[in-house]
Amino acid sequence: MAKEKKTNTAENADISKSKAKREERKKEVARDRRQKRTTKIITITVAAVLAAIILFAVGKSVFLVVIRTTSAENPSVGLTADGKIENVNVKDIVTLADYANISVPEEEVAAKTEEVEDSIKSTLEQHKEPSTDTSIAIADGDEVNIDFVGTVDGVEFEGGNSNGEGYDLTIGSGSFVDDFEQQLIGHKPGEEVTVEVTFPADYDGEDVAGKDASFAVTINSINITPELTDEFVAKNITEEGVTTAAEYRAFVENNFYEQHLKEFLTNYILENSTVKSYPSQYLKTMRALLKYNDEQMLASYEQMPAYYGFSMYENLWDLRDDDVSDELSYELELRERAKEDAKNAMVYQALFEDAGLTIDMESVYAEMTEQYGEESVTQMKETNGEGYIAQNEIKEAVVEHLTTLYKK
Repeated sequence: MAKEKKTNTAENADISKSKAKREERKKEVARDRRQKRTTKIITITVAAVLAAIILFAVGKSVFLVVIRTTSAENPSVGLTADGKIENVNVKDIVTLADYANISVPEEEVAAKTEEVEDSIKSTLEQHKEPSTDTSIAIADGDEVNIDFVGTVDGVEFEGGNSNGEGYDLTIGSGSFVDDFEQQLIGHKPGEEVTVEVTFPADYDGEDVAGKDASFAVTINSINITPELTDEFVAKNITEEGVTTAAEYRAFVENNFYEQHLKEFLTNYILENSTVKSYPSQYLKTMRALLKYNDEQMLASYEQMPAYYGFSMYENLWDLRDDDVSDELSYELELRERAKEDAKNAMVYQALFEDAGLTIDMESVYAEMTEQYGEESVTQMKETNGEGYIAQNEIKEAVVEHLTTLYKK
């Protein structure tokens, strides 16, 4: 009996091992199936993503073909000879701001003291004159005229002699080596000064690089900025009705006041007028002009860098803001710019008509001819067209009308 029991136990063990193998095989088959399903799902997903990307790229390309703007250079396209938009009644689509009742804040349009002083200073500096007054000492920032002879170990070196021709130098500009310029401060016209310097080791000139040098300098003159006096105004200012320093200052202040007033009024009108709809053909024309101008700008930027073998900008969208990064975003932004320019043109035209303003283009061309010459005016007409010139005159007439309404 004991032997029979042992046999049964062995048989049971064999059955258990066989069952375990079958179970393991089932698990392997299940794993294989799961893996195949997962692989299939991943494959389908990747294919779908790739298909979506391809479709998007194809769709984007097709979309660009549809919306891509063709540039045009004639700014008079879509305009009548008197500067108005063809086949558009602006009164029907523009709601004008109440331009007859604008509250103008004095603090925004008044001339600022700093800008007036800067303008007067700029005018005075344009009339600097060399002075040999021996009582005037050189100060940092002064413009001086000097002659010099440079030597290293007592031997004159190439390029170190002004040859008595006089050299204009601004003290503090860093134009000369080491502290050459600073050593002239405090000296006066007529003085001869010895300036000691050390050339940098990497200086472009092997005969002087890294060496000590001595310059015999003669101070010829100091450019002096005149003061705003009645005498200066009488001699240098040609503005009508300006004969004294006080009158010139008042003239400058009034110029800034009128400039600020014009800016405030035009901004107010454009921001507070609304457009109900935009003429599609005129928008297309505006886009074409804007793109042409961008192309011309890109070409001008390319000229100088190309000479040196590099490029600043490669595409039109490189000229725009950071959020314009490719052709699609450029075309979309171009449409926004076109709408803005179209709105401005329509608002100016609407106000021009509403105020009953008129333009005598014959007088305009006569003034332009007197100022620029007949040949230049003829070229302007050929390049821009009479419609564009007249449209600009509409804008000028509107701005002058507004300024007259509110000027003190």
